[in-house]
Amino acid sequence: MSIPHGRSRTLVIASGNAGKVREFRELLQQLPLELQPQPDGMEVEETGLTFAENARLKALAVAAASGAWALADDSGLCVMALGGAPGVHSARYAATDPERIARLLSELGDQDDRRAEFRAALCLADPSGQVLLEVEGCCAGVITTAPRGDSGFGYDPIFEVEGSALTFAEMSPDRKRAVGHRGRAFALLQPELHKLLNDQ
Repeated sequence: MSIPHGRSRTLVIASGNAGKVREFRELLQQLPLELQPQPDGMEVEETGLTFAENARLKALAVAAASGAWALADDSGLCVMALGGAPGVHSARYAATDPERIARLLSELGDQDDRRAEFRAALCLADPSGQVLLEVEGCCAGVITTAPRGDSGFGYDPIFEVEGSALTFAEMSPDRKRAVGHRGRAFALLQPELHKLLNDQ
């Protein structure tokens, strides 16, 4: 069974981060979805201890508030030498992206072990409070000693993807989507989301 031509479902992106919303628009453009941002001024307290828990909190809250399916992502950078920090606190590590990068580089210092990974958890929920899908993606790499590149957002300029010799900020959007944590999570989500849409 295929999705009827011209029929689409409203999907709210549960994020106030413009960079994330833009990435999801690009990732979801092949599916029959009418994408909308989450309600203005809505803030969901991220009290989860894992990325998956935070994604679930956001998806359920935004689905309930909007009356539509909601897709939430919680993602962040985990640095091995810092015990997995900043982890779920990645977005709250400092006030701005440059300050977050500066703090991370300062705390890592001249540490030899610069291994890190970006993780992304995705959760799709409906307004009734049901979790429809949950997946996680991961991208391994190392923290550079200084920012490189001018694309992307967040920690992208200091995260060099394993085996690529490039930071996320030095990659084209297409390449970042192909190798990045969010792209990998989405690759797991997409076939399941397609099945859900077919079943509606």
